[in-house]
Amino acid sequence: MSSSSSATSRPALPRLPIPELRQTLDRYLASLEPLLLEDDRLGRSSFESSYALRVKWAQTFEFGIGKILQERLHGKSAGIWLRQSTQKMFNIGRTPAQYCDILSSPHLDSPDSQKLLLTIHNWFYAINIYRQPDAPNVPPQLITPREIAMRIGAIVLDVEQRLARGEKALPVGILSADDRDIWTENQQYLLSLHPTNKKIYQTLLSSVMALSLDHTTHTVSPSPPTATNPRGISQETLDSHLHTIRAHSLNVANRFYDKPFTIIVDPSTRAGATGEHSPCDALVPSIVAEYGIVQGIDEAAFQGPSDDTELGSWERLDWIVDDKIRHACDAAHERAIKLIEDSDDSVLWFQGYGTDWIKGIAKFGPDAYIQMAMQLAWFKTRGEFTATYETVLTRMFKHGRTETLRSLTRDSREWVLAMVDGKSTVEARYAALQRAIKTHSRLTREAATGRGIDRHLLGLKLMLRPQDGEHALLFDDKLFEHSQLWKLSTSGLSAGHLFRGTGFGATYEDGSRCTGYDQIWH
Repeated sequence: MSSSSSATSRPALPRLPIPELRQTLDRYLASLEPLLLEDDRLGRSSFESSYALRVKWAQTFEFGIGKILQERLHGKSAGIWLRQSTQKMFNIGRTPAQYCDILSSPHLDSPDSQKLLLTIHNWFYAINIYRQPDAPNVPPQLITPREIAMRIGAIVLDVEQRLARGEKALPVGILSADDRDIWTENQQYLLSLHPTNKKIYQTLLSSVMALSLDHTTHTVSPSPPTATNPRGISQETLDSHLHTIRAHSLNVANRFYDKPFTIIVDPSTRAGATGEHSPCDALVPSIVAEYGIVQGIDEAAFQGPSDDTELGSWERLDWIVDDKIRHACDAAHERAIKLIEDSDDSVLWFQGYGTDWIKGIAKFGPDAYIQMAMQLAWFKTRGEFTATYETVLTRMFKHGRTETLRSLTRDSREWVLAMVDGKSTVEARYAALQRAIKTHSRLTREAATGRGIDRHLLGLKLMLRPQDGEHALLFDDKLFEHSQLWKLSTSGLSAGHLFRGTGFGATYEDGSRCTGYDQIWH
């Protein structure tokens, strides 16, 4: 069957619906209950009076400015703020701008769009990975894996020769790891120094993707003996690899962090990937990586003649810099190291039990069960509750991306308090867990079917016209912002069983990020 016929045979996906305003407001108020109850428990404010005030603001919003914003939202195309993801992985980059970054536009007719960006020892290179056609109206053809490997090998040889001559790359890539406003100023100055820099920067943005070849294999300090995972990989090996992908002092500058997808390989041949999240959902590169692993490597594809005589098959991308940029790189490196030292990452390969037991014996949904476990763990270590984010996919809709599930609910809070109450019986705790999981499962279904609240609230807020004096007490409320302070942020990013350890960094200094947790419970 042709691609065109198969495309027409597939049922058209519906647009992501815009929920009823009253429905969203009721669910939003319900999501505030555990936070207000916590304020009451800690003696900060009365639950009854605080909740009544939010109900009043919601009613004012519904029949006032909220009604106008809802009408404006219905007049917008859903495609404006919900976009297809896969196309955003390649041939683009995130461009720094003051106060608000932008995504570069792909220029597929540019020669740069046929190049692979390679970083090694903090130097930048570009490799032509497409062959130009011999006839008009014929698209360029991807060169063979053997040819790509040969060109990478030629660059490695060039780097070795440069190092032997005592050359050292200025780590310009570290500038893209810096605070976005600082990077904006440095980027503008860097591009103003010489036309060559503008050309290099455009190549970086337009290139298909990036490949970082690190020159060190990182190892973390030995930890107490732990069980190895079913593949015989030690905890130390797993965590060392994660630290390599996250970056450390010796490889943090060997990146261009504004690319949506970068494959990282260290000398031990362990590989991973990192990417700029804003262009597409994190599940998308996970799917791409899983696909690549499933396809495997055909060793025969690398056999054949060892010469590559095509002119211009690769090029150096050497920046023209001055002392100001050199000092900026040093400062950016110091700030990056502070971020690295203030964070940590690890893989937990739990083997006590898995989804079979949770579903078959406990009769609970694994996702909701694990979310409750994380709520309990957070409270027992912090002594308080926090707004919790969980990703829910809305892929059943056209242009659907994600919705937020607010995992901290009144029922999950009551279960956690029952678990830490020494007077609570096993029966009471179990009943509370059942209620909490039932509520979480309902919220999951609502979010996945276009009945979540956070994307709707975001859309309504974006419809405000502050330049015309418009505002809403609902959005001005400090609790509105506090309810989105996701110090515990969670998501399951597994696209399969091979590409593991996917995740994000913590959003807040005192926060945690639990990702890929669905993998460790199989």
